[in-house]
Amino acid sequence: MDHEELTRRFSALTTAHVADACVRAALPVRAAPPDVRPLAPGSRLAGRACPARHVGSVDVFLEAYAAAAPGDVLVVDNDGRLDEACVGDLALLEARQAGLSGVVVWGLHRDTADLRAIGLPVFSLGATPPGPRRLDPRPPEALRSAVVGEWTVDRTDLVLGDDDGVLFVPAARADELLTLAAGIRDTERDQAERMRSGVSLREQVRFDLPRPAPGEPRTDLPRALADGGRGDRGVRRVRCAARATRGGPSGRPDVGVAPIPCDASGPA
Repeated sequence: MDHEELTRRFSALTTAHVADACVRAALPVRAAPPDVRPLAPGSRLAGRACPARHVGSVDVFLEAYAAAAPGDVLVVDNDGRLDEACVGDLALLEARQAGLSGVVVWGLHRDTADLRAIGLPVFSLGATPPGPRRLDPRPPEALRSAVVGEWTVDRTDLVLGDDDGVLFVPAARADELLTLAAGIRDTERDQAERMRSGVSLREQVRFDLPRPAPGEPRTDLPRALADGGRGDRGVRRVRCAARATRGGPSGRPDVGVAPIPCDASGPA
């Protein structure tokens, strides 16, 4: 999928839609830690990852830019450090001139006012005035991969970002994930519209299933979900299987993630 198509398709989605799509596709939900936030509210990112491991010098960024394709997203691994900023105005200006579509920093930035004026999306752990005062040995994988939180990101990944945060997804599954995400979005929009017209979400997903007696297993739940636990437009509730079987503290099955579309033949 080229950058133009990726940007177009993600423009009508959110990272939340894509995260739910990863669950549907049985893929890990590789989200950056929630402290990685956009510098400017409303910022959006969509592009192939261009990784760079920072060791105290901007040289690694300049090399990454030279190898980047238009629309790539610089993913900076500064080990989540909070004692120095590793991205400032010159690094961001050069990224813009190289055609990159944004920067994700597992660390801090500085020159905040200038970064806002440059306008390229930046996601980071925040800002601090001091820059690097070190020059560490450069690892051999410095331009091959970057670590953000618990996830290792490389050029086979796409970077998606919005006000909810940053998500990393495999480029090879992009079409599948964006298609799933669009279906989830459409289902949720339909549910929200029906709620505005007076049909509660409980009615749509038929939440009034019989409750089991305390301690009694709910053996009819899978069949109820498949046959009667969907709304008029074919949605069902997804639950943690063990908790749904035994019910919550009140005896009512615990609801998990948001409703997910079903096809006509059975639950999704």
